[in-house]
Amino acid sequence: MEVCSQPGMASDGPGDVQNTVIKTQTAALGFRVKSGWAAVVLLTDTAHSLQLSDVSRIELCDPRLPETRQPYHAAMGKLETDSTKVNQRERVVRSISQQSLTRLLKGYQQKGFRIMRAALVVGSQIDPANIANLHIRAHALEGRLFRSAVAETLQDHEIGTEVLLERDAYPSVAARLKLSSDDVKRAIQDLGAIGAGKGATMARRGKARRACCVICTPIAAGIAATKISVSSNENSPGHRL
Repeated sequence: MEVCSQPGMASDGPGDVQNTVIKTQTAALGFRVKSGWAAVVLLTDTAHSLQLSDVSRIELCDPRLPETRQPYHAAMGKLETDSTKVNQRERVVRSISQQSLTRLLKGYQQKGFRIMRAALVVGSQIDPANIANLHIRAHALEGRLFRSAVAETLQDHEIGTEVLLERDAYPSVAARLKLSSDDVKRAIQDLGAIGAGKGATMARRGKARRACCVICTPIAAGIAATKISVSSNENSPGHRL
């Protein structure tokens, strides 16, 4: 499954969501949280089809303050031990995350989308205190900070939020819906070639479509994160994919 292979599919906000939305649509959000930013996908579920309606990137740090992208890092990759610096960076991260998400959600609301649930896909949930290597601990602290900043803002907007480990995403949802992992994978593949057109759809009945609705958001967000990350390395952060 490929995300963002066609111009106009990805955006830095909800402004590019289809302008034909004229009534409220139930939707779910999927996030792949990275250090300082997140890939976001918007999935809508109608009576007849599942639709990937938007792929976006949001900032979770202040680009004017590079240290807020890795707030627990000191010089030369060491763990920052200055609590004053760390506390200040944490405040910036939470403030920027709240602003970015509030703006994103407001834009979707104006387009007629009612966000019911959100899923965050993460690489690890290891307690940083249990990590002896200080450099690795800094990364774990940052993962927890950016993840919690997103989750708390979603909860403030009364959006039910679930965190999934990337390696467990398929089997956990398959078990929940009493399907095999292969069935869940096929349901997602049936979403179609996302690059085939803006707003790819999948018409499918029963548990398979519900499985796709639950799991496709975080998985698509993970794929989108890879695509956006590659583009960001080659172009400016706001470059359209």
